[in-house]
Amino acid sequence: MPNLEMDYQSLGSPLGILRFAQVFLSCTSFSLVASVNMYNNPYGSWSMFTWCFCFAVTIIIIVLEVTGLCRRIPISWEDFTSAFSMLATLMLFTTSIMYPSTFLRGGCSGHSCACRGAATATSILCFFAYAAEVGLTRAKPGEVSGFLSTVPGLLKVLQSYVACLIFSLIPGIPYGGLGGLQWCVAVFSICFIFTTLIIFITIGRLLAILSTFLEKVLIGYNILCVAMYITVAIIWPYYNFKDNPSRPNNCQPNIRCIWDNALGVTFLAYLNLVAYIVDLVYSFKMVFITAQA
Repeated sequence: MPNLEMDYQSLGSPLGILRFAQVFLSCTSFSLVASVNMYNNPYGSWSMFTWCFCFAVTIIIIVLEVTGLCRRIPISWEDFTSAFSMLATLMLFTTSIMYPSTFLRGGCSGHSCACRGAATATSILCFFAYAAEVGLTRAKPGEVSGFLSTVPGLLKVLQSYVACLIFSLIPGIPYGGLGGLQWCVAVFSICFIFTTLIIFITIGRLLAILSTFLEKVLIGYNILCVAMYITVAIIWPYYNFKDNPSRPNNCQPNIRCIWDNALGVTFLAYLNLVAYIVDLVYSFKMVFITAQA
């Protein structure tokens, strides 16, 4: 059995205190919801998964850092924790909007309502705790740090997460017989696959092993993604809303509506377009301007 190099000082650091707050708040959220059994639909299940996932992974991170085992794992630990904190921030942001809009809609009263409201409040606080970790660990200009701690690295996590949300909305939208919509789905898939691959390559410490001009290759990749998403930003709303510019009357509030899904995909596609543009600007600045200075 390997000798453990205990690091108790990490528990008292600002980052350690933040992680204990994350564990407490996420545990409180899913415990309150579970106590009243108010997660019996896809949105509730997603919320429960988010809280449990964040709780479990944060516990594992704390244990690995305290025991020193994180230094023996053959991955870039800094990139892994940065990617997770960004992912948790995005997941909790989505959950903190989705859960109350589903389970507190129209008002309520009683013990069950109080638990749902309290779970929403602790979920929002948990979101701020993970967002604070992202801000605390983000690489500052001039610092030597992991790629996923930089703004382009954090944006990669955002781009992959937004693509996952897009894929969750696409089922049910009839795009099989329309070449334009098929192109849009292909763009979502291609960009998601390569962006996620970059994240895993970085965490696996393979980014530095690859070619020395990889940073310029990534800039070229970002240019390609921006160009493809620009076409999506034009084609997707044209095909989906040219015949139905306004919400159909048969779309009920609590029933899954294709028009709503198409609108959600449109918004998320524009969000990812902005993310890729910002990623391109930061990457260009880091490679061509900061390096020359």
